[in-house]
Amino acid sequence: MKEKFVQVCRRKIAQKGEGVSVSFYAFFANRNDDPELLMEAATWWIQTHKLDHFERATKILAMVEKEASPEQDRTPAGNPLDARAGEGT
Repeated sequence: MKEKFVQVCRRKIAQKGEGVSVSFYAFFANRNDDPELLMEAATWWIQTHKLDHFERATKILAMVEKEASPEQDRTPAGNPLDARAGEGT
């Protein structure tokens, strides 16, 4: 999930500049092909961080990168962006 957020935010910023805003829907196709991942993103966006529907891509990128930094003390359960990283291992 984290990689998808970073990839999409960087692409949107490159295309439209640093003032571009995104919603969590920007990270998904126009179909519900991964409802679990969509709910994970919605939970992170709405419940965990209480973000508005649209936020600047630069803000989201900074938040994701900060959460992913190794010096921050957190568990996978405390960070929905990392929760799926260990699945299947």
